[in-house]
Amino acid sequence: MAKPTTAKIRLNSESGSGFFYVTKKNTRTMTEKFSIKKYDPVLRKHVTFKEGKIK
Repeated sequence: MAKPTTAKIRLNSESGSGFFYVTKKNTRTMTEKFSIKKYDPVLRKHVTFKEGKIK
């Protein structure tokens, strides 16, 4: 069976609040680590989130 094109990833907050988002990414087109600025409700401001593995 073929490998799926999308994989679930976990976006961890760089600020250390422990908050994370779970999303999907296309592994064929985006081969590098994903990084994006999103809202962190624990800190109540926008911070950088980096990709991590789902355990």
